[in-house]
Amino acid sequence: MKIVVFGASGNTGTYFIKYFLENNKDKKYEIVAVGTRATDKFEKMGVKYFQVDITKKEDFEKLPKDVYAVVDLAGAMPARMEGYNPQYYIDVNITGNLNILEYCRENNVDRILFAQSFGDIKDYGETELVLKADMPRKFSFKSDHTIYVMTKNFMVDMMENYYEMYGLKKFVFRLPTIYLYSPIDYYYVDGVKRQIGYRLLIDRAIKGEPIEVWGDSTRVKDMVYVKDFCQMLYKALFVQREKGYYNVGTGVGTSLLEQIKGMVDVFGEDDKKSQIVLHPEKPNAPQYIMDITPAEKELGYSPKYDYISMLEDIKLEMKKAREEK
Repeated sequence: MKIVVFGASGNTGTYFIKYFLENNKDKKYEIVAVGTRATDKFEKMGVKYFQVDITKKEDFEKLPKDVYAVVDLAGAMPARMEGYNPQYYIDVNITGNLNILEYCRENNVDRILFAQSFGDIKDYGETELVLKADMPRKFSFKSDHTIYVMTKNFMVDMMENYYEMYGLKKFVFRLPTIYLYSPIDYYYVDGVKRQIGYRLLIDRAIKGEPIEVWGDSTRVKDMVYVKDFCQMLYKALFVQREKGYYNVGTGVGTSLLEQIKGMVDVFGEDDKKSQIVLHPEKPNAPQYIMDITPAEKELGYSPKYDYISMLEDIKLEMKKAREEK
């Protein structure tokens, strides 16, 4: 039986394929990678790869039919959009994901796992630090992220429809920032290309350059590593449940100052540590802690990485990437 991963060519998808290969001992299941990019990296892992445009229903004809589960990590997101094209969110996140749901229905797939954005509840963070999985949706209608959040919400609602009508088991994972190493260290903010914030700080720590800490340095954020997210997905593939809705996180807040100190300690050279400069007059960083209680109780999820061990593993991933290159 196949487990088909859509969005496999993205960073998170690639990590999950590796996680599955390292942890799955049941030869009954074969993982299959699906993505939009031309790549040979999965062939090197011994994994079948299909290049598919999920907005084109005819592209699904090339995919296997004997499918146990679908992991849906595909989607258009603001961090990868140059400029602003809301139609693309509609095409990929609604039409494309509807095609994935139809693929599930037509092939009697047992379950689908979907990566949702925490954009539907993150605005609670300023007044309610701990974000619960069952919080009602609350997001701004004044942002270039609005259509994106709405399309992700609509997929969650479509999953409910397919669960009620066809019995397709559904597991939703609400994602905040997922920390990882990738050779791609940029994203888009308001449609403009910028270096990813934590990668910029790590680069400064490596070079021993001064690092500024803006705003209230005591504000905390849930720093979840990609490999813990992969653990959560993996457990949901085989759990004996009909459905689940989970916040992805560690349940622990790390203050902004602790984040910077950790980067300096892990990435800085002993004789060349970055100076930390506080700027409390600058704007504050976001704050939130993800409540992971449902994932702990229903999936048996237990985060493996705390903040420092996450940084140490990112450092190892950077080293491995340099050696492979």
